Amino acid sequence: MPERTPVPPTPPIPLEALLAQEDLGLRLITGPADIDIHWVHTSEMADPYPYLLGGELLMSAGVQLTDADRYVERVVAAGAAALGFGVAPVYDTVPEELVAACARHGLTLLEVPPKTPFTAVARAVWRLMAQARHYELRRVTEAQRSLATAAARPDPVPAVLKALAARLGGRAALYEPDGTEYAAAGRPVEPEARAALARLLEVLHPKGAGSSMETADDNGPAAGAAASARPSSATDTAGGARLAAYALGGEGRLTLGLAAAGREPGDHTIAGVAVVLLSLLTAPHQGADEAARSAALVRLLLGAAPAEVAPLLGEERWIVVHARGEGTPPPLGTPLRDVRDDGVRALLPAGREVAPHPGWVIGVSAPATADGLAAADLQAARAVRRAEATHVPLARHREAGIAGLVGPDEGAAYARTLLEPLTEPLTETLRTWLSLHGSWDRTATALGVHRNTVRQRIARCAAVLGRDLDDADVRMELWFALRWLPADAARADRAPADRSAPHRPSDSGHAD
Repeated sequence: MPERTPVPPTPPIPLEALLAQEDLGLRLITGPADIDIHWVHTSEMADPYPYLLGGELLMSAGVQLTDADRYVERVVAAGAAALGFGVAPVYDTVPEELVAACARHGLTLLEVPPKTPFTAVARAVWRLMAQARHYELRRVTEAQRSLATAAARPDPVPAVLKALAARLGGRAALYEPDGTEYAAAGRPVEPEARAALARLLEVLHPKGAGSSMETADDNGPAAGAAASARPSSATDTAGGARLAAYALGGEGRLTLGLAAAGREPGDHTIAGVAVVLLSLLTAPHQGADEAARSAALVRLLLGAAPAEVAPLLGEERWIVVHARGEGTPPPLGTPLRDVRDDGVRALLPAGREVAPHPGWVIGVSAPATADGLAAADLQAARAVRRAEATHVPLARHREAGIAGLVGPDEGAAYARTLLEPLTEPLTETLRTWLSLHGSWDRTATALGVHRNTVRQRIARCAAVLGRDLDDADVRMELWFALRWLPADAARADRAPADRSAPHRPSDSGHAD
């Protein structure tokens, strides 16, 4: 059976919330009501399996319903959450064989009354999803403020744990690498959940691995590779509690353990904010530069704009660098780096020189202030893609303009290939004609030839290039190619007949 696509990251809505919409008149016929709906899909196909992604409320009036058991079996295999069957115009009631098949396969079945169009059900689902998203965003925002306020208190670590436990409605604790509880807040958990949480801690900190401070050998490359291979988070359910563990940053490698009775949208985001704050708060020591970076990060989490934070880092203008490759990343000389699986992003002072690095391709943005860093990031991304495409180790952002998107060497090579069939007179005629917006008379005057000669030369250009010169896209492409064409690329020696005599305005119009 083919693998199904995961459900979308949109906030699901409980089916009970949809059934509570009295104006829809939906009726639960069979199956559980405590399920989530991720989206709505309408289909009258005899086999809707290929068109479902999972988590849907599938709507159908049974137009092609011939084998109810086979139909339900395929809907369940596709991962649909429920089936909404529309009464009328095909069936006056929900078919008994369909009810039996849904009960047999455990598929929730709803009756949609004749007065309720399927679009009304879909609109209700989208409205409930929008409400859920608004609730999630408001909840996360309030939690961020609460955690940031706690982090500013005299005893910040217990305060953050207490605020986190209150927001999640459970327990939050920090653990040493050996599993010893470092600090905790919130209600205690059942023994079964406590044992399951200890197993999650073991996933993040296998016994015998130790911390990075146990032995001198732990600081070697093998230890670093082993540490990077460990997961940064793990989840489980036990003893009626939702459990999660998150590894904090820093040398101590503390772990945040969470236990809550349920899970609400936004919990993972709230936990992520707490992980960042606790990583900063439990760091063993910080130099002046590290303290400034930590302060900048906290202010960003509190909602400050980049322009307000940038002065903490001591620079007014920056460049963004993107690097892709294998092996040891290039020594960019900055601690402001984001190392990911697909490469490295870094922030450097504008005056810092960036050099090529073996095995890596590098893209560098133009200097930018803090307000322009997002645009600089896009510039660096385009530059590194251009470096990869042109097989050069380093590429820098070019100034704005369409022509600036292509390098001189790359553009010249393209122009030579495209315009190779043209002789020098044809090339010059085409260049003049395009610059004068296709005017026959003005081109003839500029070149000192008859207008019919211009027409015949342009027709010959179209023929040898195999392009429609009435097409605006073609004209634009040829214009840029002519701009990129080097002066020494003129092929004067390829058409002696064209140079044998100059054309005069009084020529009869014959092509040269």
